[in-house]
This record gives sequence, C-alpha cells and structure tokens, in this order.
Amino acid sequence: MDYFQIPAQELGKESRIPVIPLGDSGEVFYELAMEMVTAIREHNARGEKTVFICPVGPVGQYPIFVRLVNRERLSLKSCWFINMDEYLNDDDTYIGKDSPLSFRGFMERTVYSKIDAELLMPPEQRVFPDPADPGKVDRLIEELGGVDIAFGGIGINGHLAFNEAREDLTAQEFAQLGTRALTLNPETRTANAIGDRCGAIDAMPKRAVTIGIKQILGARKVRLGVFREWHRSVVRQAAYGEVTAHFPASLLQGHPDAVIYTNAVAASQPF
Repeated sequence: MDYFQIPAQELGKESRIPVIPLGDSGEVFYELAMEMVTAIREHNARGEKTVFICPVGPVGQYPIFVRLVNRERLSLKSCWFINMDEYLNDDDTYIGKDSPLSFRGFMERTVYSKIDAELLMPPEQRVFPDPADPGKVDRLIEELGGVDIAFGGIGINGHLAFNEAREDLTAQEFAQLGTRALTLNPETRTANAIGDRCGAIDAMPKRAVTIGIKQILGARKVRLGVFREWHRSVVRQAAYGEVTAHFPASLLQGHPDAVIYTNAVAASQPF
C-alpha cells in the first residue's frame, strides 16, 4: 500500500481517477456547485433536461448553488434531482423528515425551500430511493435517458452513497448492484456517529436505502468532493488502490469521466 505514502504535491500524478487538489473546503464546494450550475445552464440553453444524483454529504455546495440559482434566475423546471440515499427505521420505513439525520428533511430545509418558487422544479422531480419499491428509481433513470452527473463523497470504507463494502462479491458483481435497502456496516455507523451524534453509535440507524452502484457508475460524469482528515487515506486508496468490492470507490477507476476534488487537508500525506 505504497499509495498511502504519496505526498500532497504528487497526489493525482499517475492516478487512475483524476484528483484535483485545491485549497480550503470552500473551493471544493464551489467546484461542485459550479458543475451543477454549468450543466443546468447548458442543458437549458439546448432545451434539454438535466438529471443529477445528489448527496447529503458533502453538503457545502448547496448554499452556493442556491445563491447562484436565485441570482442568475436559473430555471430548474427541467431538472431531476435524485438523492442518493436515506436512513431507515428497523422496519425499513423512512426515518421522520423532522429528524436531524433525515436527508429528505435536509434537502427540503436547505435546498428546495431556499430556491425561489418560480425557479424550482415540481415535487415529483425531487426524488429519493423508495424502500418499498427500490427499483422505481432505477426505472426512472432509464426513462430519463440516464444521469448527467452523479455527485457525492467517499465513505471511510470507500462506500459511494450507502453502497457498502462487500467481501463476498467480485468487483464486476458489485458493479451490477441496483438500488436497495441494506444494513449499514459498523465502520459507516461509527464514522457518521462522530459527525452526527457526537459519537453515539447506538443512536445511529442500522438500515438505509441507497441508489445502486450501477446507477452511479452509469452516470455520464461523476464528481466527488473530499475534505476530512481521514479522507487522506481514502482518496489515495480510491485513486491508486486495487479495484475491488472491498473498497467501492475504486470501481470509478474504470469510469470515463470521474473526478475527485480534494481540499488541502485531505490531500495531505496520511502517514
């Protein structure tokens, strides 16, 4: 695992996923927001729809995106925002929107309610994977002609959305997994508990619904942002490590147009 020794000034050289080191986290969020705005503006000018897979992590791009949409009077009427995932109760129903952990609640409070009503897409174009019908979002993506850009981050075990690491599948088998409900791995719950529950692992949901890795890999572009201290190792393993279901982000090494934006913290050498 010599890639863990790659210094910041060499990160991205000969990487199998392009890595763009930036300065502070604001630069990462700005790049993601501009990718969103630029794609929508170009598609609107051609009379085309825009289809994004959207994360709730990273989230710093959304205030920038909202401000630009409102300032430029950029119509989202032909946009579909398909969110990556959502936490579930033990019976595989959505957690309540009023929960601070709810991604549906976050998008409503932070994105949709902040955009001027005359610019906002209708509710049916603001989509979350449905634990009662996981294949519904996959069928929608096919009907829409595919995803223009899948945005996201990388989890501590390399997960994209909540496509958790698997030891029982080959990379090729893993790449075919569609949208589904699943049990979260302990390391995911631990890492998320640190940021979201002050370390209270037992207060974190055990289940989630996630868009498929197949749908992410099938997007025409993939744009990821990393910015945490532990992303130092994660970004290197994703870009230089073995392609395996053990570390899902490594599958992007075969994607024709994937980019990882990293801040200076995440670009620093791990050890």
